[in-house]
Amino acid sequence: MDSVRNPRALIDRARLLKEIDALQEVAPDTQTLRNGVVKRLKQALLDGRAEAQARLNAGTDGRDVARSLSYVMDQTIRILYDFTVQHLYPADNPTKGERVALVALGGYGRGELAPFSDVDLLFLVPWKQTPWCEQVAEAMLYALWDLGLKVGHSTRSVDEALRLSLTDTTIRTATLEARWVWGDRALYDDLKTRFRRELQGEAHSAGFVAAKLAERDERHRRQGDTRYVVEPNLKEGKGGLRDLHTLWWIAKHVYAVEDTSELVRRGILTPAEHKKFNRAESFLWDVRCHLHFLAGRAEERLTFDVQPELSRRLGYTDHAGTRGVERFMKHYFLVAKDVGALTRIFSADLAELLKKKPRLKLMRAFRRRSHLDGFTLDADRLAAPSPTLFEDNPREMIRVFHTAQRHGCDIHPRTLGMITRNLKRIDAGVRADPEANALFLDILTARDGSEATLRLMNEAGVFGRFVPDFGRVVAQMQYDMYHHYTVDEHTIRAIGILSQIERGELKDELPLASELFGKVVSRRALYVAVLLHDIAKGRGRDHSVVGAEIADRLCPRLGLTEAETEMVAWLVRHHLLMSDTAFKRDVSDPKTVEQFADQVQSPEFLRMLLILTAADIRAVGPGVWNGWKGQLLRTLYAAAEDVLLGGQATEGRATRVQQAKEALALRLADWPEGERQAYLKRHYDPYWLSDDVDALERHARLIREADLHEAPLTLVPRVDRFRSVTEVTLYTADHPGLFARVTGAMAVVGASIVDAKINTTADSMALDVFWIQDSEGHAFDRLARLSTTIDQVLSGRLIPREALAKQPAFGSKRMQHFEVVPRVLIDNTASDRFTVVEVHGRDRPGILFELTRALFELNLTIASAHIATYGARAVDTFYVSDFTGHRISHASKLKAIERRLMQALVPAHHVEKAEEEAPVRRRRRSAAG
Repeated sequence: MDSVRNPRALIDRARLLKEIDALQEVAPDTQTLRNGVVKRLKQALLDGRAEAQARLNAGTDGRDVARSLSYVMDQTIRILYDFTVQHLYPADNPTKGERVALVALGGYGRGELAPFSDVDLLFLVPWKQTPWCEQVAEAMLYALWDLGLKVGHSTRSVDEALRLSLTDTTIRTATLEARWVWGDRALYDDLKTRFRRELQGEAHSAGFVAAKLAERDERHRRQGDTRYVVEPNLKEGKGGLRDLHTLWWIAKHVYAVEDTSELVRRGILTPAEHKKFNRAESFLWDVRCHLHFLAGRAEERLTFDVQPELSRRLGYTDHAGTRGVERFMKHYFLVAKDVGALTRIFSADLAELLKKKPRLKLMRAFRRRSHLDGFTLDADRLAAPSPTLFEDNPREMIRVFHTAQRHGCDIHPRTLGMITRNLKRIDAGVRADPEANALFLDILTARDGSEATLRLMNEAGVFGRFVPDFGRVVAQMQYDMYHHYTVDEHTIRAIGILSQIERGELKDELPLASELFGKVVSRRALYVAVLLHDIAKGRGRDHSVVGAEIADRLCPRLGLTEAETEMVAWLVRHHLLMSDTAFKRDVSDPKTVEQFADQVQSPEFLRMLLILTAADIRAVGPGVWNGWKGQLLRTLYAAAEDVLLGGQATEGRATRVQQAKEALALRLADWPEGERQAYLKRHYDPYWLSDDVDALERHARLIREADLHEAPLTLVPRVDRFRSVTEVTLYTADHPGLFARVTGAMAVVGASIVDAKINTTADSMALDVFWIQDSEGHAFDRLARLSTTIDQVLSGRLIPREALAKQPAFGSKRMQHFEVVPRVLIDNTASDRFTVVEVHGRDRPGILFELTRALFELNLTIASAHIATYGARAVDTFYVSDFTGHRISHASKLKAIERRLMQALVPAHHVEKAEEEAPVRRRRRSAAG
């Protein structure tokens, strides 16, 4: 604690002791004195924490702040101990057993204490606990709890501490970092001396190292086993502080070092690696201290709601088309990547060292002499045969991964360290080397999978050096609630999914993509397209356009033909085309299919685009892909394939209507002929082309049953688990605003509408079909409540706007930090019969109800609605017509639609708030100018 700057500004122990002496003279009894002491110590803690926070805000290193807080805690505990043994439980003639040493453990033992972390304290006694020792410990603990502290505590003798450390890795780790705070120093010295002699050193460390590495792996598994999740845990996550601690614990246990600089002197870390260690630790402590102070509690997750404020406090600003929060998080992920490299190389190499036994030396010497494609095999791991291999021939940094992948073996950590130290040798010459590019392309397109190899290449830094455009998206996050991973991790996962599709491992989930892969002519082009589809994100321009330009440059370098390069560039340029069309347009509309097919032009491109789209969406994150999205893509694929194979979406429309009627007539053979023919005349032509014959039959029998019983409202739900959706068919008398009211009822029960079709029969009955999910993207199953609520709304007993107003505000605070610019796009060319209105806005309960209500107030008829959600952004598309059934063409009417929908997107209280804040923003701009 000698390094703490200006310690008296943090806590003035001498002054506090004088105040306690003064209290003693006026306090009428011990309890009053004790309460007065606790009150003063509590204020001292608050003052010390405030001073530490002020220093942090002024730019003081986070580690210094953690040491400052540890110092404040030390002084508090010392004052409390002295008060306890002098005033509460004085021992006038103590025995040899009435001795206590106060020992800090764990992070507090290291002298590092985050603002709201637990305080781990050991009451160390000579032998078994005496009544006096128990009284002192109890009195101190109650006082510490009264100070508002969370205290992890134990009372042990030296023998107990050593015995427990021998059998419990957690206790051993905590004791490893034990630090004397106050009390009997001789007890503490005895513990440290015996711990070092009996438990530390190479001879005692094999089990400890294995346990810490297993503990690390399990911790990583619980956190998702990737450091590239966009809401990482900076303490427990992969690449976080706990990984650095693991490295330090192992080093300290094995080598009995007291400072990381000793690892350099011992040759365990290079000076550059030690510098990287210090930089990473400093950055993570900066972030952790700011996060604790910001949250006002021991918070370790970098959630979306805290990321913007943390980036501001840490000085990250918007720059070159990249938001400050994204720059901050990219820095975080790059640090996490450095931590991963340090812990992987150090820990794995050390673990192997500790496994060695003298009797195996001859066997290991023999194994080290075995070779594989020019590399050495060391304990079944690929190793460089010469310490200068990569310096002499940088291309070998690509070939070692190729060899490891081909033979299914690991790369030795020491070799990975050599690669890290020679990364700069992967220069323009290596990138232009035909053999190096052929090796990389082989790795990427390996039939047995490339995900693990590419991820290791990325971790080692080789991927980004060999493909610099990929290096630009390494650790790059997208600040939204849709993407779960950084761009590089998403890309590598997408490549892994593509490989699974090719091997047939996802037939149940992605049946069409799995079927089509065997028909793809150029699998190399498809793999490269997946690699490049997001490679241009974060450049301020459309990443699809820039990505296609990169493909034109990179593909020839990788050895692709001119035709393959054209395929890759097209796929990258249009990789969002199929999902945008399937999720935002009515794929039963002939014009939609024709426009899509015109852009695709080739059955091969269509196959590749479907597979790329499926892999891309599934790699976004858990729960993003579902059966409903798969069904929409399959429907679009089938329709577009028909057109590309020579048909026309509009060709034979009357024929197809007639065929649908005839197919249904066969299914309704049990109906009287007159009734069957009358039913076939009840629907307009578009209805017959809107669904398959199974759905048409369900509708027919539903309508017949409802008419027979003269039911005013019929509601039939059907859960489709494969498509992760519940289909709700509603049949009732049509009336204006029906669709809006039903969407309002669904919003009230928490159902999310993903698609809707509206049909009106010739005799003015409404046959509307909704496909709904719950908030997790699964089939909605609260069907009884749904039915009751719809009935209440349609009968006027429940007003959706009033019910929604009583519900809690949408989502968590996390959602409110995402800026979603509201937009209304109106297109009169996307359909021959309808005006297509596409609306973008912040997602919230009832947004669809507000939009459909606005369209009703505009006297528009909705033919179909298509709903898509991307994190905080809702994209709803409506096919509408005027009351005469025609598209809207008048300019003033189109402007009125845009204006009214914008009002629905931005609730009145948001507008008022924006108007209130506008003068503030203007003042800021003026000051900045």
